[in-house]
Amino acid sequence: MADKLVIKVTAGADAPERCSQAFTVAAVAAASGVEVSLWLTGESAWFALPGKAAEFELPHAAPLPDLIDAILAAGSVTLCTQCAARRDISEKDTLEGIRIAGAQVFVSEIMPDGVQALVY
Repeated sequence: MADKLVIKVTAGADAPERCSQAFTVAAVAAASGVEVSLWLTGESAWFALPGKAAEFELPHAAPLPDLIDAILAAGSVTLCTQCAARRDISEKDTLEGIRIAGAQVFVSEIMPDGVQALVY
């Protein structure tokens, strides 16, 4: 069994079911005691900003702000450096606890033994 779960979510409001699945899996894993690292890339980058997750709606899905809070409480959330730059987002703009990092950090997280990586 993997010791750590790294999830990269590329979808946002443009693909709400895929987006919600990524956040839900990350939150459930974190609540189950799994070490979780969630990466926000592409359109999900917007959810690093205060209030943006509250704008996301998907029937029968857990509220995105609650999922983000659960992930941050037990794991980590990272915003892709290039995705942030393309959207003029800096660390001072993001929710507390979200870091900005790039591909080198992502690769260093997914390569060790005992890590499972998922992309949504």
